Amino acid sequence: MKEIVLKYGCNPDQAKARIFMRDNSELPLEVLNGRPGYINFLDALNSWQLVREMKRAVKMPSAASFKHVSPAGAAVGKKLSDVERRIFFIDDNVSVNDSQIACAYARARGTDRLSSFGDWIALSDECDEIAAKIIEHEVSDGIIAPSYSSAALEILKRKRKGNYSIVKIDPDYEPEISEHREVFGITFEQTRSVSPVIEPEKFDSPVTINKNISHDARIDLLIGLITLKYTQSNSVCCTFGGQTLGVGAGQQSRLHCVRLACNKSDLRLLREHPKILNYEFAQNISRPERDNLIENLLFDEKFINPDEKLSWLKNYEISLSSDAFFPFPDSIERAKISGVKYVAQPGGSIRDDLVIKACDDFGISMVMTGHRLFHH
Repeated sequence: MKEIVLKYGCNPDQAKARIFMRDNSELPLEVLNGRPGYINFLDALNSWQLVREMKRAVKMPSAASFKHVSPAGAAVGKKLSDVERRIFFIDDNVSVNDSQIACAYARARGTDRLSSFGDWIALSDECDEIAAKIIEHEVSDGIIAPSYSSAALEILKRKRKGNYSIVKIDPDYEPEISEHREVFGITFEQTRSVSPVIEPEKFDSPVTINKNISHDARIDLLIGLITLKYTQSNSVCCTFGGQTLGVGAGQQSRLHCVRLACNKSDLRLLREHPKILNYEFAQNISRPERDNLIENLLFDEKFINPDEKLSWLKNYEISLSSDAFFPFPDSIERAKISGVKYVAQPGGSIRDDLVIKACDDFGISMVMTGHRLFHH
């Protein structure tokens, strides 16, 4: 197929919309079900790039949950603990750990369940039946993957009264090195970003006094950096355990990005607090209603007071990645409160020395990648 005519563009008043190849070649994707829209395809193609690059870098199946052309969550397919299965609402799915791609999506969706409501899903590997059974119970707009098992396809086609958008993409497709976009009738051209987000040797040369970056932390920082490469800038990402915990995207101030990412990270980790795990929910409550209730409980200082929250967050060693340099040390000061122990950022600020000193004061290990990762 050489083009797909869309219902409309970003908004209903933008009536004429389609996707096609500039060289009039065949599209590298196929719609298997539903009718994806303009924004759906923007989410699909950005999220596909993310999971493809993450799998290549980490060597594990990867998944992403996208909303409004930025990831709400991204993860690799590490097995889930009993607690993680409970907070992701899949404790009844006893076979989830038999599928790495299912684990990856469960983690990605579990990053920020409120933001993932009505998400677009990307999977680096075939969507199997186990993954489809998780997706079946979530409110989602559509999915992109390189293939689908027959059982998975049957399950997904039942979603949204048979109108769930399912896109299959050619995993071997590689775009041209030059990319174009048009704004106000003017065409922009640039070289597509193909450089690595970080050279591996940079992990061996932190700029801080603390030079210890564990193997798991290296993976988490890598996941964070790749996630930011496909996140609307400015952006900052907190990661732990092979998954994002909080993404702060599209803010004009880097400190606000850090606050957003760290606040979301705190909320995600506090879902594991015994007071949440032992809370008795009404049996007929829906999954979105339960998410909203948990969010309200976590903001209620009478339910979990600030000292309890800080004490709980000390149980984790969080990694924080940034798509551009920190102009002031205030971002590091905020990150420390959320248990950040490792930082990756491009460097290049006139105040790099003050940012390094802040890390040294808190015992944080920081690498400077030399690569800015803006995405617009």
